[in-house]
Amino acid sequence: MKTGSQPLIPPTVLAALVKDPAVVLVDARFDKEAYKKQHLRGAIHVALNEDLSDIKENPAAGGRHPLPTPTDFGKTLGKLGIRPESRVIVYDDKQGGMSAARFWWMLTAVGHTQVQVVDGGLQAAVSAGFPTASGEEIPTPGPAYPVQQWQLPLADMEEVGAKAGAEDCRVIDVREAVRYSGATEPIDLVAGHIPGAINVPFSENLGADGFFLPADTLKAKYQEVLAGISPENTAIHCGSGVTACHTLLALAHAGLEIPKLYVGSWSEWSRNNRPIATEK
Repeated sequence: MKTGSQPLIPPTVLAALVKDPAVVLVDARFDKEAYKKQHLRGAIHVALNEDLSDIKENPAAGGRHPLPTPTDFGKTLGKLGIRPESRVIVYDDKQGGMSAARFWWMLTAVGHTQVQVVDGGLQAAVSAGFPTASGEEIPTPGPAYPVQQWQLPLADMEEVGAKAGAEDCRVIDVREAVRYSGATEPIDLVAGHIPGAINVPFSENLGADGFFLPADTLKAKYQEVLAGISPENTAIHCGSGVTACHTLLALAHAGLEIPKLYVGSWSEWSRNNRPIATEK
């Protein structure tokens, strides 16, 4: 599936756009206290743990950030005042790598076509002169967003286990190389990677300036990585299904089809007595 609109928006055009009452500006940073200290004026806050995940007591069941049900996500969107006709613009302070890309994926996956991530994130918007505010913006709630199911493809642990390393499949791990190799693991319980998965760190989607690489550059890069393998046979994962969405966003920016997201990712895989590979 390809997205309908450009998934990235330059920070320089924000000031004119947010005057439109149909625009909903969303701050998706993990740290709500940082949001309260300073955020882009008019931006409401969405929380990864509370709004974009259905966290279980044991991460072995779906990883550290499992998706909520589509119905529950629709209720969250209603509370945020997001309607099918809304134009949603989302940012974080990690160039999309924290929760902005995850929110973009989730909205796209419920069929919302007007959603974009601020290229360069909060820092770029501030540098472009977008005004900031402190405190908390309170959304105007509306009815639950009408959603039935996720419309973007998902992979589960069994499918990933079957596809990793197969000649006609790709399983891509977007974590930092030191985590993939098993040299270090700062978050999950065990270091290493899924045997057969290849490592393409999500940070490589960005240039030194913190902006996404040009679409043509990313298209050439990922066409080489995918080597003609179909999106149906490609799964993207990370630690807990969040930064993987950064690479899905990069693929959409490049004009390529969005492959499967393995939400459970390493946090689920590594807790289920699955085989583990290292390069130490």
